[in-house]
Amino acid sequence: MAKPQEDYAETGALAREMTGPPGPFLLDTKPGMYHYSYDLIKHFNTMQNTTIGAVDIGGTKIAVGIVNQSGHLLAKNQCPSDAPRGFENAMQRAMNLLRECEERACAKMAGIGIGSAGPVDHETGRLGNVNNLPGWEGGNPVEVMSREFGIPVAMENDADAAALGELRWGSGKSKPRLLYVTVGTGIGVSLILHGAVYRGVRGCHPEIGHHIIDPAGPSCSCGARGCWESLAAGPAIAAWWRENSPAANGNAHLTAREICARADSGDELAKRAVERQAHYLGLGLANLITSFAPDAIVLGGSVMRSAHLFLDRTREVIRENCRLVPVDLVEISLASLGPDAGLIGAAQVWNQRFEKSPQGVR
Repeated sequence: MAKPQEDYAETGALAREMTGPPGPFLLDTKPGMYHYSYDLIKHFNTMQNTTIGAVDIGGTKIAVGIVNQSGHLLAKNQCPSDAPRGFENAMQRAMNLLRECEERACAKMAGIGIGSAGPVDHETGRLGNVNNLPGWEGGNPVEVMSREFGIPVAMENDADAAALGELRWGSGKSKPRLLYVTVGTGIGVSLILHGAVYRGVRGCHPEIGHHIIDPAGPSCSCGARGCWESLAAGPAIAAWWRENSPAANGNAHLTAREICARADSGDELAKRAVERQAHYLGLGLANLITSFAPDAIVLGGSVMRSAHLFLDRTREVIRENCRLVPVDLVEISLASLGPDAGLIGAAQVWNQRFEKSPQGVR
């Protein structure tokens, strides 16, 4: 087997043996709904050194890994989402990588946790209409991986997954009212109340990244104008740069990451782009604080890797626009699980779904 690229691989040294589970792992189900044997879940959870497979499905890439019960990533790998090749093709590639990770970590997965971009049905495992993954609506990663590996699988929206990881092992640890905000290709927000993911009507994930900041703002992929995501996500930084950068300089199509690097080097136009980012990020966060008055907000995602450029200004915008709640008591911090927060959080999705009493088992 060819050795994975170093950028994509991270190995661990955990080795253990695991006996087979007692009896079949699936009970009779309603169509599209999995119900797992509680005896099986109890068996897995009483074992020492349980390791969980983790899958993070994004618009541009799918990451997979093996995570232990201390939240340590033992092995990881990734591949492009390559949405045009279809859902089934992507799942097969992801499962192949997951097997490689399992082998490198010298571990046996007790289950698989999945975090996925866009609207997902956390009970049935079906994907909704994910803008960045056209044609995947109705695909069921839970069903596919559960059948392939013969172990329990759980899925949540990717922001909820990362939030659960930060709640257990990261910057949001033990916070009763936690907001996790991920800023990257889009903006995702998760609300955790007393350890549980807040769910809307019919269990849906609230799309807080699409609350409207400026009705006259740019069009958003959701169909509205001036959504927070259309103004403060990574593509918004790049779009502003394209509109304001002289075409003659040959740099009109820089990414948000490249623009932030230029700002860090003193480029004046790039610094203006970053200032604009700080303003709109701050307005959105101010709205969240006024609406929810959380104990803490944890900020993650690829754009926040450049937070040193704009977070101070963002805090100023928050203070200027939050006058009715005790904003100084709201702790704002960067995610501490780093670029692997999605994978570590996906493992915690499985833990939270299956590590509790029979009432919590689906």
